[in-house]
Amino acid sequence: MTALATALLDDARALDAADPLHPHLAAFADAPGVDAYLDGNSLGRPLRDTAEKIAAFVRHDWGTRLIRSWDEQWMDLPMVLGDRIGAVALGAAPGQTVVADSTSVLIYKLMRAAAGRDASRTEIVIERGNFPTDRFIAEGVAAEAGMTLRWLEPDAVRGVTAEDVASVLSERTALVALSHVDYRSGALADMPAITTTVKNAGALMMWDLCHSVGVIPMQLDAWGVDLAVGCTYKYLNGGPGSPAFAYVRRDLLGTLRQPIQGWWGAADIFAMGPEYAPSADIRQLLSGTPPVISMLAMQGMLDLIDSVGIDAVRAKSIALTDFAVRAYDEVLAPAGVRLLSTRDATQRGSHVTIGHPSFREVTQTLWADGVIPDFRFPDGIRLGLSPLSTSFEEVARGVLAVREALDAR
Repeated sequence: MTALATALLDDARALDAADPLHPHLAAFADAPGVDAYLDGNSLGRPLRDTAEKIAAFVRHDWGTRLIRSWDEQWMDLPMVLGDRIGAVALGAAPGQTVVADSTSVLIYKLMRAAAGRDASRTEIVIERGNFPTDRFIAEGVAAEAGMTLRWLEPDAVRGVTAEDVASVLSERTALVALSHVDYRSGALADMPAITTTVKNAGALMMWDLCHSVGVIPMQLDAWGVDLAVGCTYKYLNGGPGSPAFAYVRRDLLGTLRQPIQGWWGAADIFAMGPEYAPSADIRQLLSGTPPVISMLAMQGMLDLIDSVGIDAVRAKSIALTDFAVRAYDEVLAPAGVRLLSTRDATQRGSHVTIGHPSFREVTQTLWADGVIPDFRFPDGIRLGLSPLSTSFEEVARGVLAVREALDAR
């Protein structure tokens, strides 16, 4: 081991020793053969007690109580869990957040509802580099509603700004749909400033929170956000395919009509009436039977985030990503690796992206060796640092492993 590697690892261990959140690493299940897990921004690790909680659910809630559990707890679970996410992670008062379908389905529901709100507004604004689902659904909604897409093309590392958005707004703008954290670079958008800019133009503001919920404090109510969608399998550790959540500002609940009119969103679920009449509350966003089993794992993570506080999670996120940038400077920059994220921690989410032409092959090597970041086309590696389950030593080992794989090539 080189002197540089030894010094970096020693500093990482000192940071772990001083980290007030370090003891919470023990709450997560062991992953034999994994030396560094740096992909929590794609799939969070399971908590240690998740397996037993699911087994207990099968034995009792489902296995013993059977269909009685719908009346006893499951009917209200989408709203109860939505309120929990709102309180712990969103700055949202009760009655505005619900856990329901996949991220894609909820984005469609809210986009389509927003598109039909005002016939005089015929444009949807979205970023050219937004996550494919957001862009694809926006294209589909625009085609369905006879609307026009206005594309933002901001600097990829800096991310979209309020000035970028203001430059394309007009009296024709119906909806602006943006990601709070850029899935590529980790750029953090100024949610309150952009939201205010959009609302001053009379349009609706919708945020994709997939890469920020559970790791970045936000105040959706106080900042006047209209609509938001986020997944739960990243920093909320709900497991692969766990359902997404949607937020709708309270005063919009009676003015937007979501397009998938299933029985769960009806005012009287069991009336089985001849016509659809939507529920007056946030339940109107539901369509079909909620995925109850898939709602289980995230509940423990919400409890953990609540116990330490979202501000403490954010503080460690900044410290981890700052350390990753320092490790990049010392270990990877001399090997020709590019930094594809901002150096300003206040403008960055919880992942750092680096680039090199060999990174597709390097990622395959790393995964085989138990070091797990994630590759993003065309040549980026994202170091996704989930604060409650990632140590500083893991970051150091991961960065050193990237350099070793490059040197081996």
